[in-house]
Amino acid sequence: MIPQPPPAGRPDGPVPPPAASAEEQSPHQPQPQPPQDGERPEEEHAQEARAAQRELFAHAPEFMLRSTAFGGSYVAGAQHGVSGGQVGRDVIMGGKTEHHYHGPSGLGPENPSGEISRAELDRLAEVFVEGDTEFFEAALGRLRTERVLVLSGAHSTGRRAAAWMLLYRLGVMTVRDLDSETHPKSLAAGLADAGGHVLCDLSLSRNRPLRDIHVRAVREQLAKRDSYLVITVRDRSHVHAVTTHAWQAPASAEVLRAHLTRRLADADAAHPTTPSDEVERLLALPPVRDFLGQGHHRLAEVAAFAADLAAYDGSERARAALAEFSRATVEQQCREWLTDTTLSLRDKAFLISLAVFDRAPYVLAAELGDLLFVRFQQLNHPDEAAEIPVFGPSIGDRLHLARARGEQRDEQTEWGQVPQYMAEFEESRTARTLLNDVWTAHPSARPALVEWLKDLARDGRPLVRTRAAAATALLAEADLPSTVALLIDGWATSRGLGARLMAANTLTLAHLTGAPAVPRLLGQWCTDTHGARRWTAIRAFALLAPVSPGLVGPALDALAARAADGESSEAEMEHLFRSATLLLSAGRRADMLSELVRLVQRDSPAVRTLALTAFTRSCATADEDSLLEWYADNGPAEPDGTRDLASLWRTALNDLSHTRDALESMRAWVRAADRRPDVESALAALLPELILTAADQQRLGHLLRTVRGADGGPPPEAAARLLTALTPHTAHTAHTAHTTHAAR
Repeated sequence: MIPQPPPAGRPDGPVPPPAASAEEQSPHQPQPQPPQDGERPEEEHAQEARAAQRELFAHAPEFMLRSTAFGGSYVAGAQHGVSGGQVGRDVIMGGKTEHHYHGPSGLGPENPSGEISRAELDRLAEVFVEGDTEFFEAALGRLRTERVLVLSGAHSTGRRAAAWMLLYRLGVMTVRDLDSETHPKSLAAGLADAGGHVLCDLSLSRNRPLRDIHVRAVREQLAKRDSYLVITVRDRSHVHAVTTHAWQAPASAEVLRAHLTRRLADADAAHPTTPSDEVERLLALPPVRDFLGQGHHRLAEVAAFAADLAAYDGSERARAALAEFSRATVEQQCREWLTDTTLSLRDKAFLISLAVFDRAPYVLAAELGDLLFVRFQQLNHPDEAAEIPVFGPSIGDRLHLARARGEQRDEQTEWGQVPQYMAEFEESRTARTLLNDVWTAHPSARPALVEWLKDLARDGRPLVRTRAAAATALLAEADLPSTVALLIDGWATSRGLGARLMAANTLTLAHLTGAPAVPRLLGQWCTDTHGARRWTAIRAFALLAPVSPGLVGPALDALAARAADGESSEAEMEHLFRSATLLLSAGRRADMLSELVRLVQRDSPAVRTLALTAFTRSCATADEDSLLEWYADNGPAEPDGTRDLASLWRTALNDLSHTRDALESMRAWVRAADRRPDVESALAALLPELILTAADQQRLGHLLRTVRGADGGPPPEAAARLLTALTPHTAHTAHTAHTTHAAR
């Protein structure tokens, strides 16, 4: 999580990282940006590094952390790709993706205001599924009585097919399509003398609503002509005083069964079994169960899947094709969302926002989607004031458009769990695919998207900032050079702590999602002439330590190299100390202790100081996941780690620059031993290993005799028991053992 900067004027005076001069800045790197929106040069006081690390992984999208494993990325890149296969084409009206949900391809009339052939209606009737039979019969009865029916429903639910079938079941002999741009006042103008009429997706707006007076007028004309009319609308926000019937898409399984039955019936001679037997056999295939178990599917996808399923021959190739189908439909759906000219810009902004805030509170996706909508408007019309409608589609309609679901769940906050209405895509690959597509296939949207992500990075809510970092990481996976130039480097070279943490978090998540060359980029930035880039790279290395142990060595070497060059300011050295401490607390403890021993043995005093400072700070805490916790649980099982731990304790206690800090950390361990018997046992085994000389024994003995409890309370009772471990005989034994080990 990215911590917020402390309030202005705080007494402990934040210190900026060293800024490179103009001569020092690399001509090949974008130049650092000046502070924006109140950013101030400051050091990390608002949150400790470990807290920032915990919050980053707490708020990152789940798929980034789904397969936690040491030694590599959380998620294999191939797991999220979308390739192969095609979704069935628009088959009724050209350009409307919902038209072929209940019918085979090639059913659409060429003239959108012309007559629909009887053959087309007959073929559609073979595969049409009513869904809620009571609803359909009620709508049919109302149409028969009142002659005009307004059918509302979300995008891609098959409203057009339902409208056609209502007229078909009514028994009218001819059905005509009317132009969707027909004005509500002119509905009667296109009516024929007899038969049925369909006006799909009637174009309505705030200034052009459908009113009850329009419906009464057209009803009179329909009665005179013995005609019927079904109007479909996406939502009812611009329908005034008119009763509408809300159409719901039928279950995907029933639609698949209907399409499959018709296709197998057409090819019945090729099947030795009856069509019904073959249908049940195919529906029981594992890829089919997986497809139906993925939640809501557009009916067009179900129809296309039925075509592939009908051709299934039992081969491995055919089975793989079925398994890949849903992956291909995700890519197709995202492409259609972004290219569909009938979908409003506000809807597209909401879809992109939901991709960033998938599995997060719905209100964030809606609120921040409107901010992206403003950015899009400013990009299209920079001289006009952006306008956001105060009210719009319902939550249900928006989630249906996005093929998402919502439910009330508890969200973990800093104040505990609070109930929130959470939204998530039904297909887990949608968010990643949509962000990839908008970034790579629609470069004209980049300026608005970049500014929006910068807005999110400055938001006061931890979840919003983390999701902005995660979204930018996905963009980096798709196009690393552009993402670094347009977003990451600007944050990395900022004087504000929040922006630099944003860059570090982004690069961390980018590596976890499989973005190429991130470790090499971080390695170069560790030696960059600009101090802020070095800061960012070192923090990113520290964040990656728990999941990529192979980066620990290079990260510590980078810290050591910077410490050894003698050019770091006091503020930057403090950052190096914090980063090394974070590495020690996050990585595999035995490996980290071994790396610290290696650094302590170097000739550089600065490197030795770095290693010992990180060690004593790591020992100063006794909470969960601390070094003490690891030693109490695993010390006997990891003798090499225990040996390195004792070596570092001895070195720190005997180094005059670190003795005081080491003694204070040891007091923390003694107090912890008073609360936990397992810690006392572990410490009783460790203390003799720290005594090589009489001075060692005197120092530790004095500590155990004088240690006070927490907040100056009574001495811990465990101190007296631990004191018995410090006898001359113990010291002699420990010295002999150490000498023998050194000789070996």
